[in-house]
Amino acid sequence: MVDKSISIKAPAKINARLEITGKRGDGYHDLFSIMIPVELFDHIHIKINDSGQISLKSSGFLVPDDPSNLVYRAAKLFFNRAKIEKNGVEIVLNKKIPVAAGLGGGSSDAASTILALNELYSLPISENDLLQLALSLGADVPFFIRAEPSIATGIGEILEPIDNWPQFWYLLITPRVEISTAWVYQNYKMELTSNEYDYIRKSLKNGDIVIKDILKNDLEKVTCRSFPLISALKRRIMDAGAEGAMMSGSGPSVFGVFKSREKAVAAMDLFASDDLRHISVARGFLKKAV
Repeated sequence: MVDKSISIKAPAKINARLEITGKRGDGYHDLFSIMIPVELFDHIHIKINDSGQISLKSSGFLVPDDPSNLVYRAAKLFFNRAKIEKNGVEIVLNKKIPVAAGLGGGSSDAASTILALNELYSLPISENDLLQLALSLGADVPFFIRAEPSIATGIGEILEPIDNWPQFWYLLITPRVEISTAWVYQNYKMELTSNEYDYIRKSLKNGDIVIKDILKNDLEKVTCRSFPLISALKRRIMDAGAEGAMMSGSGPSVFGVFKSREKAVAAMDLFASDDLRHISVARGFLKKAV
């Protein structure tokens, strides 16, 4: 077999809204979430061969290079599902998205690996089947198959594209604290939801989006109580002129929404002396970058 290779960019995401609408018998939570891909990327290079082995090497933010990595698991699952004989692959992963930060880096890497392998092997798996494959790896992984602004419901796997999401710039800040997603959900106490979904869907369809009315994250109640630094970062971002600021996912990353790159960069400069795990300015986008 002739060696073939591909390079792909795996985007981060922010949750512009994250509401917990119920708890399921299987331990998962039902959600109403608005997920937006942003131009902060992990870089993945994949080269296929007939060695029968999966090789993974990573750089940047520290992740394991073994079968526990979602990229490794995604490659193995793809080969099993596609029933490709004499499969083998060398994967080089450059982690630019901070790990366990609420920005979806691992899920994005898994989805990008599936997409890249499917292309290298001439599309043996349909998009609908790819979405099912992605879901078996994690609730956020299907979003990154298409990587477009979307409303996510169910456990995150039911996706409705948003056609009129405005072009914003996002200040992304990840402080030097570690937060377990499982811990956040275990400590979250269900409350009555506001049932604003029809209003939000109408606003998104009409394009009359007021970002401060959209931003909401139920998990902040848990995280900010134990990590007041997150609330402090939100206040500072708002003081820097953001249209809105919120924690993404289960944290600890916080993002600010700006109408221009210049305003976002000016705000970023105000954090120059902070000891942070990550800070950057990233534009939202409508199509997956390859």
